[in-house]
Amino acid sequence: MTALGFLYPGHSAEDDYPRIEQLLASDIRLPLVHTDIGEDAHREDALREMGSPERLAAGVEELRLSGAEAVVWACTSGSFVYGWEGAQEQVRTLARTAGMPASSTSFAFAHAVRELGARRVAVAATYPEDVAELFAAFLKDAGVDVVSIRSSGIITAAEVGTWGVDEVLALARAGDHPEAELVLLPDTALHTASHLQALESALSKPVLTANQVTVWEALRLADRRVNVPQLGTLFTKEPIVQV
Repeated sequence: MTALGFLYPGHSAEDDYPRIEQLLASDIRLPLVHTDIGEDAHREDALREMGSPERLAAGVEELRLSGAEAVVWACTSGSFVYGWEGAQEQVRTLARTAGMPASSTSFAFAHAVRELGARRVAVAATYPEDVAELFAAFLKDAGVDVVSIRSSGIITAAEVGTWGVDEVLALARAGDHPEAELVLLPDTALHTASHLQALESALSKPVLTANQVTVWEALRLADRRVNVPQLGTLFTKEPIVQV
């Protein structure tokens, strides 16, 4: 049994994680601990507070008791808002506090883009424009060419969590770009686990979404390899190693 831990801010699309665990159909468990979101606002100061060391540390002991072998801060905006160096310090601090390998959704996106051998991406974000631009800057620091940015201007994770498949597909289509090899949907408050094949079919290219890459990153940290086409192209890059 492999347990992979997640610190998830508040309550929006956390049900993506049991859905993904079900699709993995393996001996992999995905225990999730909710962190205090503070003010629910896609605004730089609120996002920095949400991703503070104190808020993340509060959930670590529960993950330890779950037997987690690695932990991922399951929040994109609450990590990239610190910039490349600040986000690295955030996960280093988390790793020291938890006593296990750690990462965040922002680094998960950077690593997943590299895994798929892509360089040019389009960003389809739920965030306000200024926050979406911060994500693009983070990706550029990772060596990724962001060819377009689509911003939906949504302020709260609570609103994002109400979106269904129609809104998710519309966002992805609006954010796509002819030069983009991949389309990225960066908000972990967005339900996407059940829509990945529909997204890739609609766009005829790989799509990376926040909760998808977060789980993939945890698997990478634990050196686990799975092949699950229902979770998109990213999960077909590994050999079939199911239990």
